[in-house]
Amino acid sequence: MRRTTLRNAICTAATLLVVSLTGSTVRAQELHDQNLQKQLEQTVAGFHGDVGIYVRHLGTGRYAQINPDTLFPTASMIKVPILLTTFDAIERGELAYDQMLTYRDSLLYEGDDILGSFKDGEEIELSKVVMLMLTMSDNTASLWLQHLSGTGERINAWLERNGYESTRMNSRTPGRRPNWERYGWGQTTPREMAELLVMIREGRAVSPEASEEMYRTLTRTYWNDESLSQLPPTVQAASKQGAVDQSRSEVVLVNAPHGDYVFCVITKNQEDTSWEPGNEGFVLLRSVSRALWQYFEPESQWRPGRP
Repeated sequence: MRRTTLRNAICTAATLLVVSLTGSTVRAQELHDQNLQKQLEQTVAGFHGDVGIYVRHLGTGRYAQINPDTLFPTASMIKVPILLTTFDAIERGELAYDQMLTYRDSLLYEGDDILGSFKDGEEIELSKVVMLMLTMSDNTASLWLQHLSGTGERINAWLERNGYESTRMNSRTPGRRPNWERYGWGQTTPREMAELLVMIREGRAVSPEASEEMYRTLTRTYWNDESLSQLPPTVQAASKQGAVDQSRSEVVLVNAPHGDYVFCVITKNQEDTSWEPGNEGFVLLRSVSRALWQYFEPESQWRPGRP
């Protein structure tokens, strides 16, 4: 009996070792963190608008959530699905990361974009257009990549094929006008947007190699005034921000000392539509990020160096 038990234990250990060596992702058993839940509820209490939050600690599986599966506008967070399908097109051989593209004035999206300042006929490498889309949240670059990657129909097909039921591209996509009128460029839920970043982090998006390059790019944002301002500058975080008048949003995956955690905060129907740092949505993003860092890294002595 003892030999059988020992043999079974050895077989089980060997199986686990094989799983580890093959790079398979083993998801921690999820546990609703009641203490964190209460803290989040206190943080959003009194907010003048609708709020959605999803938080998960990847190592322990602890999570908390507020309206995690409710639809919200993505604003510029839709650039994460554009990124994914751009790399899917690269993987298929339809695009090359180092290929040269020719900018045309017809691509211009009115605003303060860097790419929009290019002269008609100037050339730029595809990888730099990707960088502008994510690092600067350049809308002209994003719409160009949306077209190059196969348009909104290809993006939505990729999302559906990979199990994302709610996240969709609406702008410039046939049949999506009613959704565009309600949600704008794209729509998502806090849970799905957070899990898109987890998918990339774990090497499951498009390919391990593509996931690595996408994750590197997601860690290089210029827009670090909100959630990222509440994290130590020495800690890496992948992120994407989004904002329109009545909605402020951010998705962040933090490579924290005691284990990665991901969170997504999205608002809609905000009463405060100002664009000052004191906007209620911006304040909420900073408050949630600060609370999560202190919760998951309670021994950290770091504090933000600016208001």
